[in-house]
Amino acid sequence: MAIGETTDVQVSAAMACAGIAAWLMSGRRAGARRARLLLAGGGAEAGPPRQEWVGARWRRLRERMRPEAWSLVAGLVIAVIGSSVVPLLLGAAGVPLLGRVRRASEARRAREQRGDAVIALCGALAGEVRAGRQPGEALRGAARDSDGLGDGQPVVLAAARFGGDVPGALTEAARQPGADGLVGLAACWRVAVDRGAGLAAGLERLEGALRAERDQRADMRAQLAGSRSTTSMLAGLPVLGLLLGTALGADPLHVLLHTGPGLGCLLVGGVLEGVGLWWALRIVRGAEAA
Repeated sequence: MAIGETTDVQVSAAMACAGIAAWLMSGRRAGARRARLLLAGGGAEAGPPRQEWVGARWRRLRERMRPEAWSLVAGLVIAVIGSSVVPLLLGAAGVPLLGRVRRASEARRAREQRGDAVIALCGALAGEVRAGRQPGEALRGAARDSDGLGDGQPVVLAAARFGGDVPGALTEAARQPGADGLVGLAACWRVAVDRGAGLAAGLERLEGALRAERDQRADMRAQLAGSRSTTSMLAGLPVLGLLLGTALGADPLHVLLHTGPGLGCLLVGGVLEGVGLWWALRIVRGAEAA
């Protein structure tokens, strides 16, 4: 009995020693790793883990590749899977269409940003005038802070500095996409100079009107978000049908790409899909314009 107890004590002591040794070794390795990192990067980690590196590379690739390029990539993948050149041709045909959609989206964002800059310009200019600065000096300061004049800034600031036709320069600058509010700013400037009216009060009212119009557009876009989502979901149903058919073992890609009736169905279905998507988006855009 004493021998058994002695053996148990020895085993427990050995396990405790092994645990302490492992702990010391792990601490030593962690300390050595921290020392290497400190020596390599001055206190910062020498590099991100592999998963973070792969994620960063993937995000950079998505940022560099334009949306229309993914159409060609998808067509190439489906062409390899289906052993047909038809998906590659369809993907190449979708490149200009997606490029047009991308450019329209970028133009819309640029118009919205320009509109926000004009609103900021009106607010900053009203504040400068309220602070007691002269209109020309106030316009120069507000334009530098808000960039609401865009490409027309040199002409407008030159007119304000040398006593030129500031309202005319503002009206010309309002031709930029999204800079329609500059027409109201030109009207406020003309009334204030010709009739001696309060420029700050007019600018504040103009800013409020532009903000209300922007909020109305944002509210309309939020209300139509459901319609856009429904349109996108309906557009993706054929892809879902192909995936379900493949999962059931029907091989729909072979039928669509390597048989006469399948190619006919693909052609007719693609035309109907495109027309339906165009019509639905036309209705949504018409509602936004109204």
